[in-house]
Amino acid sequence: MTDLTPTTRSRVRRLHERGRYDLATIAAILDASFLCHVGYVIDGKPYVTPTAYWREGDHVYWHGSSASRMLRTLESGADCCLTVSQVDGFVLARSAFHMSINYRAVMLFGNARKLEDEASKLQAMERFVERMFPGRWQELRPVHKQEIKATTVLSMKIEEGSAKMRTGPPKDDEEDYTWPVWAGVVPVQMVATPLVPDERLAAGVPIPNYLADLGHLGVKR
Repeated sequence: MTDLTPTTRSRVRRLHERGRYDLATIAAILDASFLCHVGYVIDGKPYVTPTAYWREGDHVYWHGSSASRMLRTLESGADCCLTVSQVDGFVLARSAFHMSINYRAVMLFGNARKLEDEASKLQAMERFVERMFPGRWQELRPVHKQEIKATTVLSMKIEEGSAKMRTGPPKDDEEDYTWPVWAGVVPVQMVATPLVPDERLAAGVPIPNYLADLGHLGVKR
């Protein structure tokens, strides 16, 4: 994988010093989350669809029903904008103007490609499950052919885009640092609460080990 070259639409303009174009930073942000928002245009009108995704090397993948309007539009080669973002903290400054959020975000541009053959789709579905919960695929009921047929998997190469992030304390105007109000950062994390077993869970089925650590999804237990 090579770092990205900023383009007219991918270059970070506002607070440009927060922009990043190296693949290591972009990959780290993508790998720390599992939900993206995909933007596209149908009949001249914009739409944004949230969906689960995963990354492999220099490609991102997402999937859904073969009847999905979003997937059917993008598999035809329509332009796509995919974004991912995480909130790391609320930044409380001494003035409303300088209040902010610590965050990590990625915006990618490109054209998606549909995985056509059954073997590739099945392999992609396995990698999606294993990316979320390593070891679960082998425990699941085998996939039916009709399920594979009813699923569309798209991939998009990471070749145009950027990351943008903010870290650290508030940045107030110098004359405001003596203003008598609390200032600082309220850290934010995604936390998993106690498991809720299915009411129809078969007796004696244990909790799998892969639910003990969800750090690869940016989730704390």
